[in-house]
Amino acid sequence: MNKWIKTGGILLLVCILIIPLAACGKEEMQKVRIAEVTHSIFYAPQYVAIEKGFFEEEGLEIDLKTTPGGDKTMTALLSDGADVALVGSETSIYVTAQGSNDPVINFAQLTQTDGTFLVSREKIDNFNWDMLKGKSFLGQRKGGMPQMVGEFVLKKHGIDPQGDLELIQNVDYANIAPAFAAGTGEFVQLFEPTASIFEQEGKGHIVASFGKESGHVPYTTFMTKSSYLKENSETVEKFTRAIKKAQDWVQEQSAKETAKVIQPFFEDTDLETIEMVVDRYKSQGSFATDPILDEDEWNNLQDIMDEAGELPKRMDYKQLVNTEFAEKVTK
Repeated sequence: MNKWIKTGGILLLVCILIIPLAACGKEEMQKVRIAEVTHSIFYAPQYVAIEKGFFEEEGLEIDLKTTPGGDKTMTALLSDGADVALVGSETSIYVTAQGSNDPVINFAQLTQTDGTFLVSREKIDNFNWDMLKGKSFLGQRKGGMPQMVGEFVLKKHGIDPQGDLELIQNVDYANIAPAFAAGTGEFVQLFEPTASIFEQEGKGHIVASFGKESGHVPYTTFMTKSSYLKENSETVEKFTRAIKKAQDWVQEQSAKETAKVIQPFFEDTDLETIEMVVDRYKSQGSFATDPILDEDEWNNLQDIMDEAGELPKRMDYKQLVNTEFAEKVTK
């Protein structure tokens, strides 16, 4: 009996010594908490970066949560509930205009066009924008990028959003699609995959793309507080490199391959629909090909905000945009 006790004790001691040594050989993963403004196929490269292990290759562990709405997303970031926010760049302008000792900095761009589509209740073979005049248009939340881009495009086509049509803006973002399905509005501004699903179900018909009409803007970017950027510069660089790897992968692969990779994030959407949406966004250049937010895009964003009467004041590009990491990983 004593012999077995002695042997067991030796084995236990060996295990105690080996386990810490094995643990020391493994590099500790750095956790990064991302708050995304919505969960959308529009953000395909982000999900590719997670699913293909590009973040993991950089030693990063991603904790992703959806915080619906720009206000909730920025609250999560500012209150240290998240390290990085994926949201429209206009939110960084709003926060800075309100006064902040710790400015929010845009460091990596994910999408470079608007992601919404104009959906008509009735099928239209030869659509032109004048067809909206005198009609009811269910738009997006006032002050958000979809609404501002929507009005910008209407004005571009000679339509006064307040005078030439009935603009409906009193419906919450989450209820816009159900409201249209229930009979509100003759036209509606919708994101994918809802727009395509409505088309498949005969509830509406896609007639135009706001993304094609509005040009390049920093529609959705990764941003963080200036303090986090300074204290975790190596982490931010690794994060940006993972995003660039994903952007390259999405550009090189077919829409079908991308759809297969991101399907686990959209279990309620069939593969064919995901593929169709990815192809639509990719073909119109919605996915940024690199994480660099350039100055022309920044100025276009502020022009759109100004046109909508939502720009508190013009913000200098270098004040709220840091391209150091994006440029480094793109070289």
